[in-house]
Amino acid sequence: MKNKTRLLAILAVFALIVAACGDSDGSSGGAAAEGFTDLEGRTVTVGVENAYLPFNYIPLGGTEGEGWDYDAWIEICKLLNCEPEFVESAWPAVIDQVAQGDLDTAADGISITDERKEIVDYSDSYMVVQQKFIVQKGDNRYANAQAVIDSDAVVATQVGTTNYELAESLVGADRIQAFDQFALAIQALIAGDVDVVIIDDAAGLGYIGADADSIETIDDGLQSDPLGFIFPQGSDLVGPVNEAIQELKDNGVFDDLGVKWFGVDFDLGYDDIEEVG
Repeated sequence: MKNKTRLLAILAVFALIVAACGDSDGSSGGAAAEGFTDLEGRTVTVGVENAYLPFNYIPLGGTEGEGWDYDAWIEICKLLNCEPEFVESAWPAVIDQVAQGDLDTAADGISITDERKEIVDYSDSYMVVQQKFIVQKGDNRYANAQAVIDSDAVVATQVGTTNYELAESLVGADRIQAFDQFALAIQALIAGDVDVVIIDDAAGLGYIGADADSIETIDDGLQSDPLGFIFPQGSDLVGPVNEAIQELKDNGVFDDLGVKWFGVDFDLGYDDIEEVG
């Protein structure tokens, strides 16, 4: 995000994730799975950035979105008899779009925070990620995360994220360079314009896989972030989606999706996807 160490890291990221099997064509089949709330074929609009490997993206030359978020919502809707409609939405504006009811929900690896709970409701957590530093490969200035914090390193991250908030608490705003997308932060790191990037390890694995000769992760975890889907406050979708998330944890599909999208066989980089915006 191509070795055993990477696979172990991926499996650790998904230690709390498990999912249900089913068809992969995205159709609801006309009825909810037995024991689940039936949404009666309802269309659910799902906000995605389409610029956040491997959660959501559009392959270069393609028109259809792919990624963990797409597959996860297809599986959720199989259980609940709904149809996901994926809507490309910019980060972090997608949070306000959901809060205002313009979208039914949003994916995009959204960390669960008390501040965001003031304007949106969350599903149960479907994944727990660790925030970590990424550096240029072989950069011997930073033996560990504390060395980054104690230095004068310029830290890149994405605006409006918990990664930015953590970076600010660790090094102060003066040492942060914020970008609209994580891809731009990684490009700045490879170019030597910044010293480190702070990012969730699940998403960071995708960048490492694409540029393994150029960048690497400092293994020290900085902070654990549970991720959840967001909804307008009071949404009637929260309960049914939580039912589906639990089933997918219990039965193995999320594990399968973890291997598919964060495993050794996934090696797309940002040069392989359509630009957004």
